[in-house]
Amino acid sequence: MKAAQWIIDYLRQGGLDYVFGIPAGSVNALFDKMYEHDEITPVVTKHEGAAGYMASAYAKRSGNLGVCIGSSGPGATNLLSGAANAMREQTPVLFITGSVPTSTVGLNASQELDVVPMFTPVTKYSRRVESIHEVREVFKEAVCKAFAGIPGPVHVAVPINIQLSMLEGSTELPEYPAKRRLSPVESNVAEATRILSSNRQGIIFLGQGARDALPGVMNLVDYLDWPVVTTPQAKGLVPSDHPNACGVYGFAGHETATEVMENSDHSIVFVIGSSLGETATNNWNPALTADRFVIQLDHDPTVFDRKYKVDISLLGDVRTTIGEINRRLRLPAENDAGPQWTGVPPKAVNEKFETQNVLHQLQSQMPEDTLFTVDIGEFMSYVIHYMDVKKPDTYDINVHFGAMGSGISNALGAKLAEPNRFVTSITGDGCFFMHGMEVLTAKEYQLPILFIVMNNARLGMVYHGHRLQYGRMHDRFEQSMVPVAAIAEQMGVKYATVRSMDDITPELYQSLCSDNSPAVLEIQLIDEQTPPMGDRVKFLSSFSKS
Repeated sequence: MKAAQWIIDYLRQGGLDYVFGIPAGSVNALFDKMYEHDEITPVVTKHEGAAGYMASAYAKRSGNLGVCIGSSGPGATNLLSGAANAMREQTPVLFITGSVPTSTVGLNASQELDVVPMFTPVTKYSRRVESIHEVREVFKEAVCKAFAGIPGPVHVAVPINIQLSMLEGSTELPEYPAKRRLSPVESNVAEATRILSSNRQGIIFLGQGARDALPGVMNLVDYLDWPVVTTPQAKGLVPSDHPNACGVYGFAGHETATEVMENSDHSIVFVIGSSLGETATNNWNPALTADRFVIQLDHDPTVFDRKYKVDISLLGDVRTTIGEINRRLRLPAENDAGPQWTGVPPKAVNEKFETQNVLHQLQSQMPEDTLFTVDIGEFMSYVIHYMDVKKPDTYDINVHFGAMGSGISNALGAKLAEPNRFVTSITGDGCFFMHGMEVLTAKEYQLPILFIVMNNARLGMVYHGHRLQYGRMHDRFEQSMVPVAAIAEQMGVKYATVRSMDDITPELYQSLCSDNSPAVLEIQLIDEQTPPMGDRVKFLSSFSKS
């Protein structure tokens, strides 16, 4: 058996359904062996970076290993942003890159580049296979590390001659690694439970790591009757009409959440599933933990005491740990029904053609369980601050790494993982010009995704942020209006353009989302209002003060 065949067989054993990437001479042996597995679909993207974002979104939504393949040299370097994104998202993705034949290393071969050191900072494991004897060991170790402890991306470079070489000895496939939940230290759970049940007032601070434990978390919320704030990435985990919900804290957050965090009556803060990074903490605001007893629950040991002093560190799987706390409090570990969403009443929309009103009006036309993958840009602030999340797990954004265009590819990866979900990508013209050609990939794979493109003919976050920070703005931050709908037309994709509130009708949505094909909805809107970015600009400006 050739090494390429063994690699594909091993990955298929773990339930591999999709491989994202772009074929090339240095990896075609791997793509060729996929012919022998009808269950595996190669998703050939338009850019390797987009393939990395798709693989991460697929892994996040499916629970399976994401697999991404790129050529040696430039194909590999194009994958680096995808690997860094997966690292921040803590998603298990295997990045496989080709490599020149071992006999040509150091001879200036075509696309020769040692990419192992480049992947090392953005993966849990990066290694080049040096001989046929290492293939089984390296791939087994890579997949194990992708799932072990904190899930994350791994990278393996395989020279083309090794891919095509015959394996010696037994070709039996090793056991595929099982995902395991980390149990917390019992004494820490006991002490945390004692503090939580001490009749003191506190705050529950939810990050996106609480997503898997939501039913148990909500049982705890109802028991403690404490106010709940969420990070921008955890927006919507608590129904906005829940009596304890106080909104989003951090980037583009809400005044209600800030008021709660600054209220000295709350002497405890229970942080669940947040690493307490910049965007989640309103630029590391000391008010979050000032004069408070801090309990932090996370599966990542590196988050404790990173910026804030933590009194009780609960290292463990969030779902398992919340279940244990609830058991000690004699609460149900989980409620299968989860949070009860009574349905957020539609906001009154005035006739003014503004970003906030457009988003509300568009959302009112869509099914409540539509999954929104939100890209990076000016519109992102409006989404975080104003947009309602009508059902749990219908909102996905990665503010942490903040890769423009990732929201477009995230939509494809999510749709492949959950084909029965309605998926809508909210993106901007700047993001579209980086990765908009993946709309064509969606067409080729018959993925009915709606791509909403907020076209304001500029890099909106830069435009507003630079003007506020420096008091001036370079005219090159703007551009002539390029009709995105015309690009969609040339791709043979359904499209429409909105230029006023009157254009947003139920008929518009139905015409774009009536069959198994993607559609582009361009919103030509230049909104001169300052986006609700919170203290972001003030924080950046602080570095220029003497």
